[in-house]
Amino acid sequence: MTALGQAARAAAADLALADPETKNRALRAAAAAIRARAAEIAAANAEDMAGGREKGLTAALLDRLELTAPRIEAMAKGLEDIAELPDPVGRVLAEWERPNGLKIARVSVPLGVIGIIYESRPNVTADAGALCLKSGNAAILRGGSESFRSSGAILAALQQGLEEAGLPATAIQRLPTTDRAAVGMLLTMSDTVDVIVPRGGRGLIERVQRESRVPVFSHLDGMVHTYVHAAADPAMARDLVVNAKMRRVGICGATETLLVDRAAAESQLVPLLGALQEAGCAIRGDEAAQAALPGVVPATAEDWDTEYLAPVIAVKVVSGLDEAIDHINSHGSHHTEAIITEDEAAAARFMNAVDAGIVMHNTSTQFADGGEFGMGAEIGISTGKMHARGPVGAEQLTSYKYKVIGSGQTRP
Repeated sequence: MTALGQAARAAAADLALADPETKNRALRAAAAAIRARAAEIAAANAEDMAGGREKGLTAALLDRLELTAPRIEAMAKGLEDIAELPDPVGRVLAEWERPNGLKIARVSVPLGVIGIIYESRPNVTADAGALCLKSGNAAILRGGSESFRSSGAILAALQQGLEEAGLPATAIQRLPTTDRAAVGMLLTMSDTVDVIVPRGGRGLIERVQRESRVPVFSHLDGMVHTYVHAAADPAMARDLVVNAKMRRVGICGATETLLVDRAAAESQLVPLLGALQEAGCAIRGDEAAQAALPGVVPATAEDWDTEYLAPVIAVKVVSGLDEAIDHINSHGSHHTEAIITEDEAAAARFMNAVDAGIVMHNTSTQFADGGEFGMGAEIGISTGKMHARGPVGAEQLTSYKYKVIGSGQTRP
């Protein structure tokens, strides 16, 4: 682990000075390597999938783990998209001149070495490695044990791209073992690691926050809500709610709790719940939801705080905008929250009052994704408030320094 950290620190120094075209060349070469190694990646993933089934992983976790041919191609395309983004390093964020003639500029710089800890989604290996490379940072990756083979095959393609561009392969590394003790060591490597980015369930995040001696970008679970306001368009609400929950139930942007305004419940509740049931979603609801439709299971207090990552949704009828905001701020994870309404004033109040990294109006929460935001990809959705919040892309993986240029000034 010490050698790993030292190699990453040395690679970070090289990357910080790499010109944009060299980094982009490495990304494009890595994309080509992923396509050339697609069969190898798929074979490694098939082994991981078999192991996951033997361990009894849920359908949602298996969906996160699986790399289909379109998903492998999407990884390669994602690297190319990142290469096309503006370079986030060396941007002049602000500049001014002092009365004494000193010229001061605030300029973006890489963070240095970033440790990324994530769970079963092997495509994060490509996303995280590529975003760190684009932003001039070295990466130390630790994927879930379930995806160890898949992540290794993807890493080989990334390192091939680095070498073809003349950059050190050690710019993107991973922990060589699935032993949890290695994670504990990574969290203490403050001499070589600048930031830890955990991406996973609450248990992982809490462990990292508890044990890390390195600054942490928090990425809590996706306790995501969609609120159907009294002024929501019924057809839009039905389409958005089903998509927000059921498009992919295993991603962090999937809606887990549906709030329906009491003023709209009489006309909206039955169609909304019926559409969810028709799509194969189980419903756990309050008394109003239970009375609206047969088959709704009584919700418990635990349901308002559960990220199901499965075709299950909690449903609650609320008495207006204030109660919806209060419920979300009490039970949400500060990830993504949405309102469906034709009332612009209500939407504005919701978006200002809700405490989340992403707030949405009249769209599906499944758009909570750095790629959909035009960032090429993301390391995750930061639910904290220090440095980065919301989707963490290449730009969010930079800090800044001040450059001061004088002409012989001395301070009196």
